[in-house]
Amino acid sequence: MASDYNPYCQFTRVWIPDQDDVWKAAEITKDYKEGEPVLHLQLEDGTPLEYQVGPKSNALPFLRNPDILVGENDLTALSYLHEPAVLHNLRVRFLESNNIYTYCGIVLVAINPYEQLQIYGEEVITAYSGQNMGDMDPHIFAVAEEAYKQMARDEKNQSIIVSGESGAGKTVSAKYAMRYFATVGGSSSDANVEEKVLASNPIMEAIGNAKTTRNDNSSRFGKYIQIVFSRHYHIIGANMRTYLLEKSRVVFQAEEERNYHIFYQLCASATLPEFKELGLTSAEDFTYTSLGENIFIEGVNDAEDLKRTREAFTLLGIKESNQSGIFKILASILHLGNVEIISERDGESCHVGRNDVHLEHFCRLLGVELKQMDHWLCHRKLATASETYVKTMSCKQANNARDALAKHIYARLFDWIVEHINKALQTSSKQHSFIGVLDIYGFETFEVNSFEQFCINYANEKLQQQFNSHVFKLEQEEYMKEQIPWTLIDFYDNQPCIDLIEARLGILDLLDEECKVPKGTDQNWAQKLYKQHSGSAHFQKPRMSNTSFIIIHFADKVEYQCEGFLEKNRDTVYEEQINILKASQFQLVADLFQEKDDLPSSKSSKVNVRSLKTVPKVPNKEHRKTVGHQFRSSLHLLMDTLNATTPHYVRCIKPNDFKEAFSFDSRRAVQQLRACGVLETIRISAAGYPSRWTYPDFFSRYRVLMRKSDLSSADKKQVCKNLLETLIKEPDMFQFGKTKIFFRAGQVAYLEKLRTDKFRSACIKIQKTVRGWLQRIRYRKIRRAALELQRYGRGYLARRYAEFLRQNRAALICQKQYRMVRERRKFLRIRRAAMTIQAYTRGMFTRRIYWEFLLHHKAMIIQKHVRGWLQRKKFLRARNAAIVIQCGFRRMQAKRLLKQRKIEARSAQHLKKLNTGMENKIVQLTRKMDEQSKELKTQNEQLLTVNASLGSEVTKLQKELELVRNQQPDGGKVMSLQEEVEKLREELQEAHTQRKKMEEEHGSEKLSLTQRVEELERENSLLKTEKEEMNRRIQQQAKNSAEDLSSSSLETELDQERERYQNLLKEFSRLEMRYENLKEEVSLSKFHPGHRRTTSDQISLESDSNYPSVSTSEVGDTEDSIQLVDEMGVEKAAMDISLFMKLQKRVRELETERKRLQVNLDKMEEIAKRKGSEAKSPTSDVETADLAYNNLKRQELESENKKLKNDLNDLRKTISERASQDSSSNELQDSYNLLLSQLRAANEELDARKEEVLILRTQIVSNVQLQEQSERIESEVDGGLNNSKEPMDKEEALKAYHGLCESKKLLEAQLQTQTRQHRDELEALHTQIELLKDDIEKKQELLNYTSSLSPEAKVEYSVQQEITRLTNDNLDLKELVEKLEKNERKLKKQLRIYMKKVQELAAAQAAAQSGSSKGELTRQVTLQRKEKDFEGMLEYMKEDEVLLIKTLITDIRPSSVAATVPCLPAYILFMCIRHADYVNDDQKVESLLTSTINAIKKVLKRNNDDFEMMSFWLANSSRLLHCLKQYSGEEAFMTQNTPKQNEHCLKNFDLAEYRQVLSDLSIQIYQQLIKVAEGIIQPMIVSAMLESESIPSLAGVKPMGYRNRSSSMDTDADGPTTYTLQGLIRQLSQFNSIMRDQGLDPEIVGQVFRQLFHCINAVTLNNLLLRKDVCSWSAGMQLRYNTSQLEEWLRANNLFQSKASATLEPIIQAAQLLQVKKKTSQDAEAICSLCTALTVQQIVKILNLYTPLNEFEERVTVSFIRNIQSNLQERNDPPQLLMDTKHTFPVLFPYAPSALNLETMHIPASLGLDFLIRV
Repeated sequence: MASDYNPYCQFTRVWIPDQDDVWKAAEITKDYKEGEPVLHLQLEDGTPLEYQVGPKSNALPFLRNPDILVGENDLTALSYLHEPAVLHNLRVRFLESNNIYTYCGIVLVAINPYEQLQIYGEEVITAYSGQNMGDMDPHIFAVAEEAYKQMARDEKNQSIIVSGESGAGKTVSAKYAMRYFATVGGSSSDANVEEKVLASNPIMEAIGNAKTTRNDNSSRFGKYIQIVFSRHYHIIGANMRTYLLEKSRVVFQAEEERNYHIFYQLCASATLPEFKELGLTSAEDFTYTSLGENIFIEGVNDAEDLKRTREAFTLLGIKESNQSGIFKILASILHLGNVEIISERDGESCHVGRNDVHLEHFCRLLGVELKQMDHWLCHRKLATASETYVKTMSCKQANNARDALAKHIYARLFDWIVEHINKALQTSSKQHSFIGVLDIYGFETFEVNSFEQFCINYANEKLQQQFNSHVFKLEQEEYMKEQIPWTLIDFYDNQPCIDLIEARLGILDLLDEECKVPKGTDQNWAQKLYKQHSGSAHFQKPRMSNTSFIIIHFADKVEYQCEGFLEKNRDTVYEEQINILKASQFQLVADLFQEKDDLPSSKSSKVNVRSLKTVPKVPNKEHRKTVGHQFRSSLHLLMDTLNATTPHYVRCIKPNDFKEAFSFDSRRAVQQLRACGVLETIRISAAGYPSRWTYPDFFSRYRVLMRKSDLSSADKKQVCKNLLETLIKEPDMFQFGKTKIFFRAGQVAYLEKLRTDKFRSACIKIQKTVRGWLQRIRYRKIRRAALELQRYGRGYLARRYAEFLRQNRAALICQKQYRMVRERRKFLRIRRAAMTIQAYTRGMFTRRIYWEFLLHHKAMIIQKHVRGWLQRKKFLRARNAAIVIQCGFRRMQAKRLLKQRKIEARSAQHLKKLNTGMENKIVQLTRKMDEQSKELKTQNEQLLTVNASLGSEVTKLQKELELVRNQQPDGGKVMSLQEEVEKLREELQEAHTQRKKMEEEHGSEKLSLTQRVEELERENSLLKTEKEEMNRRIQQQAKNSAEDLSSSSLETELDQERERYQNLLKEFSRLEMRYENLKEEVSLSKFHPGHRRTTSDQISLESDSNYPSVSTSEVGDTEDSIQLVDEMGVEKAAMDISLFMKLQKRVRELETERKRLQVNLDKMEEIAKRKGSEAKSPTSDVETADLAYNNLKRQELESENKKLKNDLNDLRKTISERASQDSSSNELQDSYNLLLSQLRAANEELDARKEEVLILRTQIVSNVQLQEQSERIESEVDGGLNNSKEPMDKEEALKAYHGLCESKKLLEAQLQTQTRQHRDELEALHTQIELLKDDIEKKQELLNYTSSLSPEAKVEYSVQQEITRLTNDNLDLKELVEKLEKNERKLKKQLRIYMKKVQELAAAQAAAQSGSSKGELTRQVTLQRKEKDFEGMLEYMKEDEVLLIKTLITDIRPSSVAATVPCLPAYILFMCIRHADYVNDDQKVESLLTSTINAIKKVLKRNNDDFEMMSFWLANSSRLLHCLKQYSGEEAFMTQNTPKQNEHCLKNFDLAEYRQVLSDLSIQIYQQLIKVAEGIIQPMIVSAMLESESIPSLAGVKPMGYRNRSSSMDTDADGPTTYTLQGLIRQLSQFNSIMRDQGLDPEIVGQVFRQLFHCINAVTLNNLLLRKDVCSWSAGMQLRYNTSQLEEWLRANNLFQSKASATLEPIIQAAQLLQVKKKTSQDAEAICSLCTALTVQQIVKILNLYTPLNEFEERVTVSFIRNIQSNLQERNDPPQLLMDTKHTFPVLFPYAPSALNLETMHIPASLGLDFLIRV
């Protein structure tokens, strides 16, 4: 260290002792100089303190560690290693971060939180499995994994030693360790050993645990469980050893304590029927269970615990009878405690109360005699040398004897249960290694310490000695490995204390010797101890007592009370009582008390009593050895076992005595840290070189202290050496190892101080420079501003003077003008007043004259109107009188005319005149009708001629269209499309103009209306409308939210149901694999040497298809199934469920068919009757003609087909015969081609002749019908028509007419086909036009959108659009290039094949010149005929099925069909299925599908870790499933088919059930594919996402502790493999390319990557939540960059829409959480709104783990975390902390029909499928 460095300077923080908190923090306020008596300090609350320092008073206080080291995972990583640093680090981790585990070198310190934590789930076990110990946060699982890994790596047995006080959590820690081993090392067989190991826990807790004042579930015994592993490191068994059961608890419990749990469990379940005979009631009624005065434990249900205990008994194979016996013995102990012993008057004798019910229950439950037990409870037998006599006991002695018997019975029962548990956990297979878990009591000291505490502390002394030696050994190994000079470290050796206890004439020897003395007492033994060991350094005699002694243990001084030592060491039980129990009628009770070394003769046992033996075999002593001797022997055996294993230490700490959650009592914690050896580990570490750095980490951390020249050096090791030699002057303060640098305590803190000072000086220099620069800029600004102000001020003064002069001149001008205006205004005012007076005067006189004239005029008007009214009144009176006279005269004339008309109407002549007019009208109407009918006929004729002309024109146009198409195939379309596009553009522009006009009009109208509304309506109406609008929106939102909730709930239910089904399927496939493995094992075990043949029937019966054989024929015959029943027998057939299902289904089908036929028969009979009664009509003749035509056609076709088949078979036979006879291959090829050409020519001629024959036969049939009609007509016509010439003419006319009709039909059919073609073309053109319209609309929308943007946004948007367009074009071009390359490879292969064929044919032509031209012709014809006649089916023989499956499935490799059509095997298999369906062979279909499924399963089982094979068969199985759907004939799957594909649909069979089977198989392959892919990428995830530096030089390095030592790492190779992000992305790209190349559907590819990205997210987040070193700002930056790279990869591969990116949301939010500011309440609200994908526990955990990498960062405060928790209280998050890495999303296979036509499928010759015949 530098000579001028003074650690006790100002601002240095130290620890000082404190009575309450043990240690208190303070800060030095004044530099301390050596020799000063006072150190000036200031406490954290601001109070000053003068701390006395000196050699006699106090030493200098301990120094505090830098804040960067506070909260470390490993205490040995602290720079200053001492008690206050350890205590403070544990307190900070426990209270602020809620971390209960901390490493202290090789020790795991576990603090009991007194609260259930969600850190022990399956996902946590998965996260810790396979990880190195220093890589993850401290955990009990990390210790278990380290033990498991070292066992597998070093092939050495391991031990985990769990110790601590009662209530510190030892039992729970041991339980979780065993649970980890049971999960990671699960048994490979069906024995379920791991479940049995875990099942032993509830049993041992029930019979060995009890409630104490310190713990509700305290283990009152020690146990060492050995978990045995096989060679493959699977659990095969276990063994348990127990130590020092606290038997005294059976008969005595202190206040607020309980007896063992099993007693209270039995009492709580006493009402059960099976426990009625036990005679139990409440636990308060029994003495042994009510001494503690509280029989309940809060939160514990004793009845439920008994159920679990009984289930564990059953699981471990303990029979119901033995369980009943155990419960009887336990109940008898309770009854024995209630037996009342009454003292006699003399006080020397006693007796049991008369008719004691509890004694009766005791004897009945144990099956012993009541009288004998009654007698020997109050008497005992004494044996002397000469005689034996019975002596009475006092009441106290009898009670003690009764209690001793109860303790002895319970101890024997305890040992019996442990023995049977061991038997259940034993294994017959060979043991390879084991891991032992020691759950033993920690160091105990109470106010009154007795024999139990003595034994416990003795055991802890032995364990501490072993611990110290192991720590010392590890330190020595580390130093030797690094080749560092090793100096002996002085550590505490407790061998003298152990010798004091166990050596010759030690405490135990003297205790055993005193027990042998007949009248030995505790006082005599104490005096012997004082005499023998008074000189020992570890033994003391108390001043105030003669019956106690003090032992100075390694942890503390303990005073032991001698009272009861002898009695507890003897553990006396009277032989008479034991003999009664041995004679029990229950075998279990008798077996409990049988000694293993008992001799059959009781006499011989009495002879061997000698006082010379150290352990006398006295007949009245039941035991052979003292308790102390037994405990010492078992302890030595335990230490031998531990020394032969590699130990791992777990020290459990009890934080407080009140069982309060997350409450830390420093005084209690320090006591336990001293007692458990943690501080001793710290002391040993501090004595050497506790701080260790690797050279790269040291260089990365402290390179800021180096010079620039040093950084350029390539040898980093030498650079580090040079730096340390310059910084630390004392060479003993550090050592250079091979891979690490070792520092003394405090040196890392010194280096951290130098680094911080360097950073601080650099910051000051930067601040100084920046501040000077800022001041210079400020000065320049001020100077420039002053000059500007001066210039502006002078200009302002000059301008103000000029303005003054201007204003003076202007004032003079204004005065002159003002005076002139004033005088002028005065003159004008006077003139205007004179003129006004004149005008008013003249007006007055004029108005007077006007009123006089007006009055005269009005009088004349009144006179005129009065005179007119008088004349009109006179005229009206005269006119009314004339009208009255005219009316009377006209009425008289009308009456006369009416009388005359009535007389004329009665005459007939009048009627005749009327009828003449009507007849004329009728004739005119008939003429009009005739004319209209003639016009209608002419119009019909004209319509026919027009139709004919139109037909001819259509044919001409079609011919012209074909000519145009042939000449210009694409030009016309392009021109027409361009014209259409131009028209559409014009229409679009017109629409836009109209739209603009409408918008303008609408705008103007809207403005006017709004103005009117604003004028008419006021604020009240506006408020009403707003209120109604808001109500409407709220209702609409409520409806929408309800609909969204219902739809989302339905979707989630569907996903859950799908996931549940697929999980069941996954479990089914796992069980299936397990069944097959067991089957193989059985077959291997039953294998006998020699050769045995297996019949084909047996092989077919042993098919491993797990699905029922489904009959695919719906209308097939049932004789096959009946024959199967006859062959298999009734019993076997009854077991074949599928056969009965088939028969039942067939019976239902036959029943429905019978009913349908019956209905048809009834209908036919009715029709026949109706026809017989009615006359034959022309329509019936037409029907008979059609039937005759159809029959003739069918017969003709059948005969021709038979002939063709016979000819074909004959030709094949002749070819095969000639091929066998002729050896020349060329002649055979020529003859074969010739015969094929002749055959095809004959087929073509036959087709033509068929058509001709059919036409002729139809004409003949029609002629026959016409003759019959003519004959019928002749018979009906009169005799004048008997001439023979007229019928012949009629017949010829009818023939001609029918010929014309037929030609007309043919023409109509042709016209219809042409119109259909024309219509299809028009539809195609219309679709193109619509596409162009859509394109134009999209472009118009883009144009409108861009027009609304700002210029900068327009540029950015156009650039983005151009980039997306170019990327899409590039992707399209890439796909096109890939397709062209594939086609090129295919064509090259075909070209090579054809070239070979051409060469062979050329050689054949040279050999046979005559057949050369024929060879060319035959080649052309065969190619044309193949394409014409192939119907997309492949025929194979039944015996070739095995070869087909072997070639297409078993032996095929994906690389062999890489250059062909994707999923070629699926297409070939489906074409074979089609042919089997075509020939209606259901057995063939069923056999092929079943064999296919079984073969795929076998291939996948054989290649269960090959991703390429999994992907290949997933693609093929899904494609086969899609083909079965596409060609099933169901309308739902035929919508996208072409007409040709619809013709290829299956005709006979419904394969819906097989589709379900294939769907399940596809799901299984998908799950296996995901498993393989996750297995490949899982080792890469943590290294790639969290550890690799994607952004160089960003991550910081912090000090590390022991946990990164070499023993925790894999040292087999050069080191653990590191993966980068690019490596992970390359692996994902490889997966993607494999799946794409093999034709897997894009939707399935997206689902695969969604699952893989979920795995990446879950593993990364789980690791982040369990690692403190990656929870920093720089790690968050790295993680965010890595996730963005993964998102970019998804976009580049068109997978961003597959929901894969959404699975990364939690880890993205975690990275953002590490980067955001974490100080204020606004920051807390921002975090709550940001982290929606993280749970509350995960957010709090990350904030607790957040670690600053230097002192310039700040930690997250506890108040900020509490603020986060309060803001997130309303969230209903799941309780688990980690994500489920095994969660699988339900897979969905969307229907994807194939666009390929089966008839165009090409099968490469390399597959070797020559036996398949194309049909």
